[in-house]
Amino acid sequence: MEKILVSDPIAEQGIEKLKEFFYVDYKPGISKEELLKIIKEYSGLVVRSETKVTKDIIEEGKNLKVIGRAGVGVDNIDVEYATRKGILVINAPEGNTISAAEHTFALILSLSRKIPHAFYSLKEGKWERKKFIGHELYNKTLGLIGLGRIGSEVAKRAKAFKMKVVAYDPFISIERARELEVELVDNLDELLKISDYVSLHLPLTSETENLIGKRELSLMKPTAYLINCARGKLVDEDALYNALKEGRIAGCALDVFSKEPIDPNNPLLTLDNVVLTPHLGASTQEAQEKVALIVAEEIIKYFKGEPVLNAVNLPIVISEDLLPYVKLGEKLGRFLAQLTDSNPEELEIHICGELSQKIETSLSAAVVKGFLEPILMESINFINALTLAKERKLKIKEIRTQETEVYRSLIKLQLKTERGFLELSGTINRGQERIVKIQDYYIDLNLAPYLLIAFHTDKPGIIGRVGSILGKENINIAAMQVGRKEIGKEAVMVLIVDNPVSPSVLNELKFVENIHKVYYVCL
Repeated sequence: MEKILVSDPIAEQGIEKLKEFFYVDYKPGISKEELLKIIKEYSGLVVRSETKVTKDIIEEGKNLKVIGRAGVGVDNIDVEYATRKGILVINAPEGNTISAAEHTFALILSLSRKIPHAFYSLKEGKWERKKFIGHELYNKTLGLIGLGRIGSEVAKRAKAFKMKVVAYDPFISIERARELEVELVDNLDELLKISDYVSLHLPLTSETENLIGKRELSLMKPTAYLINCARGKLVDEDALYNALKEGRIAGCALDVFSKEPIDPNNPLLTLDNVVLTPHLGASTQEAQEKVALIVAEEIIKYFKGEPVLNAVNLPIVISEDLLPYVKLGEKLGRFLAQLTDSNPEELEIHICGELSQKIETSLSAAVVKGFLEPILMESINFINALTLAKERKLKIKEIRTQETEVYRSLIKLQLKTERGFLELSGTINRGQERIVKIQDYYIDLNLAPYLLIAFHTDKPGIIGRVGSILGKENINIAAMQVGRKEIGKEAVMVLIVDNPVSPSVLNELKFVENIHKVYYVCL
């Protein structure tokens, strides 16, 4: 019988389910030193967030075949090294959806009716009914930033309160929004201006960090409330504190913070127009039971040889000549997502040349995984990527052709959006991942971790101006290429930079004369 170690507290239902098929040791609070000593005895390891499954633990787990995370995030697991060792990593991405949505509404209601403040007033022996006059949700506008699984569940509950629901999500289809009876807005600024409540439901990426800052808060109504149950670093807490203190917005409710546990000296704790909770979004009995059971059932499926739906990685054998293209496809998908600023409708994946003859189906899943990762809060993997795209009404079409222009093999992506088409092509040349076409412009440049893409009119001085702005911020340009069709006409400039690019630098570049659009792509 296989042995499973549960090293963090999980719901009893999950443990009992595992015991039906395995010998289970339950050792919550085990030290790293003890774990290193005994991990070689086990075929499976189940954790929550306390246990850090590092490279050395994985290395010592000579018999380890599967690691289960009873929750969503896998930041405490070295997934890359587990994959290299052929160990499956699974999680439970849907287990906390309802709990997180309900907690969002608990915070909205607490803010609207000043419930925590009224309670503490009562505890002090006071009866201050006039002091705690609140607001109805009826007929108010709820603005959702992100309309994924949790955002969608919040929208359904808001409709029950007869609220008007608007959403900003460039990656959700109009068809999906109509199903939810949600009105999509074209940009974030519009949502902030019209909403009485603004609720965040999107992942933390280089582009979304500090998404809500001083400028964004200044666009909100002075009577509006901000709610964040997603990721703490989506909001600039200093700017939020100042806006709350100065009365530029009515209040906020936060379940997540830039630093957790929250610093006892955090100035937000001194304000009366806030409701703060210690990351309780998934902290319900039902959610804890769901994630424990989901992980237990997935581990059982794995050992029975059945398909596992919540695999985070893909520790399976892919032919050596195809693996570089799987990685390339994932990066091209991620690249394309960061160029997308309107609702996607259909993604065509063209697999060209010698690559089209390969029988593996990993390429389309890899592309879609890369495309969805910067967009969704859910855990995306090779197994669920195509299903999640279908849920969002994004049509995926794979086209194989032996024809290419000059490359032996090529991956070409064509994305149809409500505003037109985006095209991106890449290949492997001499072992290097190369980007060879953006829209109608031919280029040939390495895919690097940090890229700047500027669509502009080909005029003298633009390249120098961009270089000056980056140099002023100590951002080094490692390589650059310009694609154009005619002198003095439209062109694209692609720069490889050595450092991350801040939103303020990106914003400055957008105002350079003759530059039309600028994108920062982080791979």
